[in-house]
Amino acid sequence: MSVRRTSVVQKNAPKHHKKVTRKFVIDASAPAQDKIFDAQAFEKFLRDNIKVNGRTGQLGDSVTINRDAADHKITVTTNTQQFAKRYLKYLTKKFMKKNTIRDWLRVVSVDRVSFLSG
Repeated sequence: MSVRRTSVVQKNAPKHHKKVTRKFVIDASAPAQDKIFDAQAFEKFLRDNIKVNGRTGQLGDSVTINRDAADHKITVTTNTQQFAKRYLKYLTKKFMKKNTIRDWLRVVSVDRVSFLSG
């Protein structure tokens, strides 16, 4: 005869998710000063193409995009847990390919939260 341990799991127990605010910075200052990268067009591209809950163009309160006109830095702040830095890198490359500047620029990660385009 064997004895089994069983644990009781509540199926409909409320899950407590922490509010995770993540901030990503894309620095396009070097190519913007050389007049080959348009930060304003890139900001519009991000607003139109970032997917939230499977839909593009509907950022809502979960994603905010800010552009610093003087430094040519774009800051993406998100409250969702399923938003990866890799996704921003993918969108940056997609924008550069669309504007035919992908052959001359690279997207390089500087630290955990920022990219350098140049």
